[in-house]
Amino acid sequence: MKVLAAGTFDILHPGHYEFLKYAKSLGDELVVVVARDKTVEKLKGRKPIIPEEQRRVMVEALKPVDRAILGSINNMFEPILKEKPDIIVLGPDQTTFNEEDLEKKLRDLGLKTKVVRFKNYVKCPFHSSYDIVMEIVRRYRCSQEKRH
Repeated sequence: MKVLAAGTFDILHPGHYEFLKYAKSLGDELVVVVARDKTVEKLKGRKPIIPEEQRRVMVEALKPVDRAILGSINNMFEPILKEKPDIIVLGPDQTTFNEEDLEKKLRDLGLKTKVVRFKNYVKCPFHSSYDIVMEIVRRYRCSQEKRH
């Protein structure tokens, strides 16, 4: 069975790894779609910190991942139609779709893909790119204040 997961994966953290490990446990092959820089900008209102190809390479290097590909700039369904996964796994923070609506849209596109959601949100001190960047800024400011 082919499983597909997608995300930004801007600054990797344990939550990303747990999400991908869960996705891999559902099948034999895990393909991960990494959002394009322009897509991230549209969705989050900011450019990603790490460029898309670097994010793709890092995601592909993770043990659960068989292949990582870049998403489409124009049509989010393009890589799904190309890969034809048996299962798509949504992360706990991927709220653009609910499982039933996405399955219906996929059926309309001729796919019989099951959609499941990873519900175990991994709690770690820095569980988003924003949290990580803010901690870097805080530490930098503290180090600068100590110097002056």
